[in-house]
Order: sequence, then C-alpha cells, then structure tokens
Amino acid sequence: MVRGMPIVALSVLTGLTAAGTPFGSPVVPLPAPPVRAEITITLPATRATAPLHGRLLFYVSADTTGTPRLQVNDGAGTAQVFGVDVTDWQPGTTRAVDAAAFGYPLASLGELKPGRYRVQALLNRYERFTRSDGHTVLLPPDRGEGQQMNAKPGNLYSAPITVTIGGKNRIALALSEEIGAVPDPTRSETPYVKHVKIRSALLSKFWGTDTYLAAWVVLPEGFASHPQARYPLVINHGHFPAGVDGFRETPPDPNLAPDYSARFKLSGYNRIQQELSYDFYKSWTGPGFPRVLLVQIQHPTPYYDDSYAVNSANNGPYGDAIMQELVPEIERRFRGLGEGWARFTYGGSTGGWEAMAVQMFYPDMFNGAWVACPDPIDFRHYTVVDLYKDKNAYYQEGPFKRVPRPGQRNFLGHVSTTLEQTNHRELALGTRSRSGDQYDVWESVFSPVGADGYPKPIWDKRSGVIDTSVAAYWREHFDLSHILQRDWQTLGPKLRGKLRIYVGDMDNYYLNNAVYEVERFLKQANPPADAVVDYGDRDEHCWNGDHTRSNALSRLRYPQMVLPWAVERMLMTAPPGADLRSWRY
Repeated sequence: MVRGMPIVALSVLTGLTAAGTPFGSPVVPLPAPPVRAEITITLPATRATAPLHGRLLFYVSADTTGTPRLQVNDGAGTAQVFGVDVTDWQPGTTRAVDAAAFGYPLASLGELKPGRYRVQALLNRYERFTRSDGHTVLLPPDRGEGQQMNAKPGNLYSAPITVTIGGKNRIALALSEEIGAVPDPTRSETPYVKHVKIRSALLSKFWGTDTYLAAWVVLPEGFASHPQARYPLVINHGHFPAGVDGFRETPPDPNLAPDYSARFKLSGYNRIQQELSYDFYKSWTGPGFPRVLLVQIQHPTPYYDDSYAVNSANNGPYGDAIMQELVPEIERRFRGLGEGWARFTYGGSTGGWEAMAVQMFYPDMFNGAWVACPDPIDFRHYTVVDLYKDKNAYYQEGPFKRVPRPGQRNFLGHVSTTLEQTNHRELALGTRSRSGDQYDVWESVFSPVGADGYPKPIWDKRSGVIDTSVAAYWREHFDLSHILQRDWQTLGPKLRGKLRIYVGDMDNYYLNNAVYEVERFLKQANPPADAVVDYGDRDEHCWNGDHTRSNALSRLRYPQMVLPWAVERMLMTAPPGADLRSWRY
C-alpha cells in the first residue's frame, strides 16, 4: 500500500475492487465447505443370524421422491452411488461409508455438492464358493432372479429417506427391508410353455455346490395330437428370461396405461410389445408355421445373468453343460430329433455373440446361427478399443492431448457416456468383476483366473491401462474373428452357409466395427463361407436384418424371421434318411 493514498485510489491504480476482483468480472462466491458427512449403516439383528459378506452400496439421488437404488445408470441424470466391500459383518453392528468409498459418477463423498437429496443403502450379499480349481471366492449367487442385485432374494436395503447434506452431518440408515423370493416358474406353465430345470453335474463339480440349468420350452402347435412327431430344436440365446420373451397367449390388455420408450421415442411401446407378442402366438399356432421346439435358456452365473454359453476359466464348463446335459434332456422330454442338422440358434447382443460362439465351438451340433448385433466378435474393436495395440482403454493419448473414448452413442453419433464412466460405475457397484454388468461379465468369461481367484482384469478399472498378457489370452480363446481365421481350414467346411450376421451401422455400443473385420475375412475365405453379413442404415442396437420395419418393431419378430430360414436350410442339408415329415404338418 502506498503511504497516505486512499484505498479507493489504490483500487483504481491496480484495476481491482476493494474485494480484490478485477473490474468487469462477476463476483465469484466463496466455495461451499466440503461435505464431510458421516454415513453409518446398521445390519439389524432381525435380518441376519450369522455374519454377512457383500458389497455395501450407498445411493444419493437428486430426485427427492424416487427410489435411489433403481436410478443408477449411464445417463446424464444418473443417481450417485458409493460402494465398499464388507466381510464378516456381525448382525446388530454398523458399517461406515466414508471418504475411502469409491463412487460414481463422483469418485468421493467430498465431491458432493451440499443440498437436499434422497438416500438409500443396499447390501448385495455374497457367499463363499470353493471351486474345483482350488480357489475360494466370495460372489453373489443367483437366486432365481437372473443375477440382478436390485431383485435378488435375500438382499437387504433401507427405506429411502430425504436428507440435507452439507458441511459436517450424520446420516444413519438401517437395512430393515429384504427382497423376497421370486415366484415358482412352473406356475407360468401352459399347454404351450414348459419349464425345465436340471442339476448340472459338470457345473456342480466346478462350483463345489449344487448348480442348476433351466430353460423355457415353447411346444409346437399339435404337439399332443401328433405323438409320433419328432421336432427340430431352436435356441434363442440372450439374457436371463424370467418367462418366454415375446410370446403372449392372451389378447393385449385394453386397460394397459401407455408408457413412453425414450429409446425408440414411441408412446405406448408397452402396448406395441403386447400386440406383437400376441401376433407371434397366433402365428405359432396357425397353419403353416414351422413346428419346432423353441428354447430360451436360464444359465445365470455368480457374475452375470448368463454364462455366454461357453466354457470359461472363471465360470466353468457352461458350454458343455448346456450341450451335453440340458439340450439332450429337453430333446428327450419333448421328442426332439436330437441331431445337429435339426438344431439352430439365434439371438441379439449378448445372444448374438452366443449364437455365433456356439455355432463355432460346437460346429457339428448346429446347422445355422442368426447373429444380430453381437457383442464384440473381434477384439481389435472391443467396442472402441483395440486390445492389441492401444495402451489405455479410456483415452486416446498423444504427446500433449488425451481424448476420452466414447461409451455409448445414438444414431446421430451423440455420446451419452464415456468408456471410463461406464467402467467406473461398474467399479462402484462391485470390485473384482462383481458388478453384475457388461464389462465385468466379459472379464469373467474371457479372462484367465487371477492369483486371487477372480477374473484377471483386461485393464486397470480406475486408470484404463491395458494388460497385454490378458489381451493375448483373450485373443486365443474368445476372439471369434481371430479363431475363425486361425482355424478356418478345419472349421470353414463345417460353417459353410451357417452364419448370418446383422448389425446397425450406428450401433449404440459401436459393435458394427468388429463386424466389419469379420465380414472382410468371410468375403475372401477359402474354402468359401457362403455367409450373409448385412447392415441397417443408421440403425441402432439391436438391428436384426429386417429392412422393412423399424428397429423397435423388428426386434420383436425374431422367430418369424429365423424359423422359415431354418426350415429351408434343414430341407436342403438334411442327411439321407432324416425325418423331414413327422414334424411338417
């Protein structure tokens, strides 16, 4: 300060106000004090009789009337979640969710803005498995719900409450609620729909506990009145089916309140689904429709809602269990033909990858695969990552610039989340590939077993740094494009004419990029592949080959598309003496 000069004069000379702000600049308020909330969650003695293990989740939502545990997603409006692992949690005691808890989309409690929020807690319970490979792991067992933590029987949660968070305050929650059992699936059986459940000897041995496979089987029209008929079998692969997807035996509910599909921008999409499901039932039972056994498999693992239908180091021999135990039992019970020329498979997304994989890994046991919008079938395009060349999954990196990789887009290319954000959401929900979500399940299927007994990560979940040794393992065991090319001389003749691959060229998860690589090989393969590869112009996930209808409608009509092709191919390729008559009535 210049001696004797007024403060105002000094401000003029220096270009500052008395508050120290440059002239013309807005006054910036002081930052709010950091949130130092103390979160304590009680496990009531009335909810457990023994110590529990699991992932303890604390949810924070800006929607002060909703249910926070149902609001975490990849969208911009997602709720916040923080997670901590708990072991040997004694009933009647509390655990804290503190600054060490990893969160999504904010990584730390201290980053929360002060405000009024809706909060809730949930414990995704784990059990101890001692596998036949010698590893003991803590994982969430499926309890008939299809490996969904928010619907898993026995999982505990607190009632949501509205609180004010700011500065230092305390929030106490109690896991007072428990998710109840799912309905007995046999209660949904009809003359057309049957539920089959078997104990798998192969999987029970691997997991060290009784492990089951199940399936929904849709019987063809005339099954009871044609007792001498034997039928082809078609597997619709995909996510865990609580019932038969897309098959409705009663007319649409006229009183159903119309919903709105943000994905397809359609009002009353629930009504459309009911209408087309009933249309399928009418086609299925009408004259001239293919008479086959239509199967949807329930094969959840402790990591996901299904196993990807292949043998893997972390999940066990699901591929062999399905093909050697479940499928023969279905064919025995329901008079299946039981031969490879009379089996087909189809599916979209997860189911698309599975359809292609089982056709490749069991080439003589299937006569065709309709592969729609498959999960990455070439790991040079593991969505947007080249696992063999890129160093980091989350960023393209140059000497001065880091560009985040996109995770999802719409048909215009607008990005809704980054790959890092999606993976950080999974990390908050569960460590060691236990989130029950997409990138973690790929690790559970494709990875070798790590030293700790859990899947060896393909990349560091926080930083995105890729493990090249894991990528090399993935390449040799589950990169379908690489395996096709590596084994084509022996595999090619067995796959000729059996592959039909479809994907939208604006797939939300960039899955079309891997299909381009496979198409390039199949076009020039020797011996010839006689494969079909097709793209939907500006179509999103999960386009399935129908150029005449919108994606919103065609995705509800797989059987009407696939089954006529299956019958045509069976008639062309059946061995001499095959039964082509008893089931064609």
